[in-house]
Amino acid sequence: MLKKVMNWVYGPPKNPLNPHVFHNVSLIAFFAWVGLGADGLSSSCYGPEEAFRALGHYTHLAIPLALAVAATVFILSASYSQIIDAFPSGGGGYLVATKLIGPIPGLVSGSALLVDYILTVAISIASGADAIFSFLPHSFLPYKFAATLLCLGLLMGLNLRGVKESILILTPIFIVFLVTHMIVIGSGIFSHGNELPTLVADTWTETREGIGSIGLLAMGGIFLRAFCLGGGTFTGIEAVSNGLQILREPRAATGKRTMKYMAISLALTAGGILVAYVLNNIHHVEGRTMNAVLIQTIAENWPGGKIFLLITLLSEGALLFVAAQAGFLDGPRVMSNMAVDNWLPRRLTNLSDRLVIKDGVIFIGLSALAMLLYTKGSVRILVVMYSINVFLTFSLSQYGMVRHWLKNREPGWKKKFSISLLSLALTAGVLVVTSIIKFQEGGWVTLVITGALITFCLWVHAHYRDTAKALRHLDDILTHLPLPEEAPETKKQPSKPTAVLLVNSYNGMGIHSLLSIHRLFPGHFKNFVFVSVGVIDSDRFKGKAEIDNLQNSVQADLDKYVQLSQRMGLYAEPKLILETDVIEGLERVCDQVAQEWPKRVFFMGQLAFEGETFWTRFLHNRTSFVLQRRLLFNGQQAVILPIRVRLKPISLPK
Repeated sequence: MLKKVMNWVYGPPKNPLNPHVFHNVSLIAFFAWVGLGADGLSSSCYGPEEAFRALGHYTHLAIPLALAVAATVFILSASYSQIIDAFPSGGGGYLVATKLIGPIPGLVSGSALLVDYILTVAISIASGADAIFSFLPHSFLPYKFAATLLCLGLLMGLNLRGVKESILILTPIFIVFLVTHMIVIGSGIFSHGNELPTLVADTWTETREGIGSIGLLAMGGIFLRAFCLGGGTFTGIEAVSNGLQILREPRAATGKRTMKYMAISLALTAGGILVAYVLNNIHHVEGRTMNAVLIQTIAENWPGGKIFLLITLLSEGALLFVAAQAGFLDGPRVMSNMAVDNWLPRRLTNLSDRLVIKDGVIFIGLSALAMLLYTKGSVRILVVMYSINVFLTFSLSQYGMVRHWLKNREPGWKKKFSISLLSLALTAGVLVVTSIIKFQEGGWVTLVITGALITFCLWVHAHYRDTAKALRHLDDILTHLPLPEEAPETKKQPSKPTAVLLVNSYNGMGIHSLLSIHRLFPGHFKNFVFVSVGVIDSDRFKGKAEIDNLQNSVQADLDKYVQLSQRMGLYAEPKLILETDVIEGLERVCDQVAQEWPKRVFFMGQLAFEGETFWTRFLHNRTSFVLQRRLLFNGQQAVILPIRVRLKPISLPK
């Protein structure tokens, strides 16, 4: 019953070995624009408002501000298109900083990016709730926060179903938002067509008067402050380069096409909204977003204007929920990339049977819940926290690309270098200004959270490093055992006792387990079966070629165990299966082995840490204990062979 309910909620499991499955779950440019580009486009719901409000009485500066915003969007998009070319396998800011600057800058970039995606989910849902509750009666406001949390839970469930399923459901929302907002911006600007010729002249005149009254430096400071505080408008531009793994082949071409769609739509929407604010004399109204005020001002006298207002605001709120997709799509992949490099627990690379990084989705969702509870759903606090981390990652990525072009002076490098350098100047400037101005209004919180995450990652990395060092000595000794070159002839004896040894790769741990069986049961077992699961994780699930490479690699390791046993005078054979879940795969292959070998005993190695703690259990695979329990209740004999590990106190790198 539970499995039926889970299949109904999350959809049926997918077969990762189906040669068409990756094609079926990957995204073409249009759907990538919906799933990843919605993060950038949705920022037009709150970024322009923050920038416009920061202008204060000098609203005439909104015209040059709109041009600066649009130009910045295109510059950053061009720079990230270069990153897509340089890193077509994906990874975004984390991989760029790691490869081009170093592992520690990569860790900082990855940690900032991870917190950014958590805040993407939090701010998108909170801002979406603001938009929807803008047209509801004030008596509904007490229920807004509860509705926000409910939407977060629904999105978590939707993303646990799979990438493409969630985007297909949300695509109509994206289209309605785009159409309605183009109508609003077009009407808001061109209904004042007679004012457009004088708009630039009036802006210049008012700017000169402002400079005369408060000075050029002060006027420039107001403009720069508004530009930086509206930096939330540029968030989400990096989402495509981070999510290349889920795009349809050829990934680089699909990614750059998606970037183009996103840049054009965001520049027109964000810049158009700023101009429409000025032309329609829009001001902030307590309890309502400025976009809601703009839409009502434009559409209130239209036939069916109230219905249009309702549809537009609903689409705006719903699109912000769609924008949370970028956090759920890219956040787990950043975590997975960091886990592959041992900065985070390795379990974060695992895929569920729906081919999504389930642990990552749950972590992102619960962390976003904590952010919403801390800020009580305040968009103004969240957008500050959000912008700082985004621009920290932006700056490190652009700095890495600047170094890349200086080092690799390929044809056309000067133009590419200029784009990266200009992007670095823009993003670093926004980062510094926002951090200083908003440090006490939430900026310090995001810096503390990011710093805490970096510290945790350093601790995890140090633990894995010390464990690998402790096991390396075992590998050095046991992988070079003095054995005869020629293996004696051995025969299969199915009716005799058989040892089934579960291994993950050819290493000292597996050889130690094999020798322990001989030491504990001398001469008893006449046959040996080596079983391994090739785990299809997020790092491997990139297409059929990667899965074939995984199968060949696991088979090669099993063949080494077979050769070792044969040289020891024992009959041996391998057994391999590919799965997304190591427990499910091992249980299934063990059932197959049990039918073939009547007198079998299953053996598995397990690291035993001196002074074991919650963290050692959390950071290391507990597969052996879970599988032993399952096999025992299936009527099988299973033995765990402990391997002692002594670790020195962890020392973090200076």
